[in-house]
Amino acid sequence: MIVPALVVLLLAAAPVAGSNPITVTGHAWAPFISPMGEPYRAHSTSEDALALWFARADRNRDGAITSDEMMAAADRFFASLDTDHDGEIDPDELNQYELEVAPEIQTAMKTMRAPGSAKPRRREGIDDMLGLTGALQGAARYGLLNIPEPVAAADTDFDRGVSLSEFRAAAARRFQLLDSGRTGKLSLAQLQGIREAQLAMKRNPSGDDGRVGNGLPTAD
Repeated sequence: MIVPALVVLLLAAAPVAGSNPITVTGHAWAPFISPMGEPYRAHSTSEDALALWFARADRNRDGAITSDEMMAAADRFFASLDTDHDGEIDPDELNQYELEVAPEIQTAMKTMRAPGSAKPRRREGIDDMLGLTGALQGAARYGLLNIPEPVAAADTDFDRGVSLSEFRAAAARRFQLLDSGRTGKLSLAQLQGIREAQLAMKRNPSGDDGRVGNGLPTAD
C-alpha cells in the first residue's frame, strides 16, 4: 500500500512518545479567596496567598488597605469577570467564575490536606455539603468572611446578574465588616488575625480542615 506523502510528513513530525513528557504539578497549599471572591494561590509552603492579595490591593504601598483601595480591587476583578463588557456579570459569566476561575468554592470539593500533611484526603459527606456539621462552606473555607459565594452574593435584587454598582456596594459593606474598629484602614496583621479567627470557627467535627488545599482534586 502506498502511504500518501502528507501522512509520511505528519508521522515524521510527530514527537516520539515519552520524548517530551508534559508535567503538570498541583500544589496542595491553601489558596486565599479575597472578600470579593478573587482567588490567590501560593506556589510554596512559605508563600502567603493572603499577603499576595494584600500587596496587590495596597496600591500606594503604605501598609494598609482603605475602602477606596478595596473598591478599586473590586472594580478590577469585576472587569475580569465581565468578559462581554456589558457592565454585568451574567449567569454564564458567574458559571465560568465558579467552575474555572475559583473552582475551590464549589461545595462538593474534596477536603484537602494541610501543607506538608500526610493525612489522606476524604470526600465531604452530605451533612458537610449541606452545612449541617457546622463546617465552613465554599469560599468561606479560604477567606476572611463567612460568604460561601462572594460574587453571587452581591446580587441584591435577585435578577441573576451582578451589576458594577451592586459589586461596588458589596465591596463597601464587606470593608465595613472587616474594619470592626472603624479605623478606615485594614493592616495585613489585622487581616491575618481575622483569618485565624475564621479558621477557629466550628467546622467538621472529624477534625479535617475543609479550608486548606486547592481546587484540583485527583482521581481516587
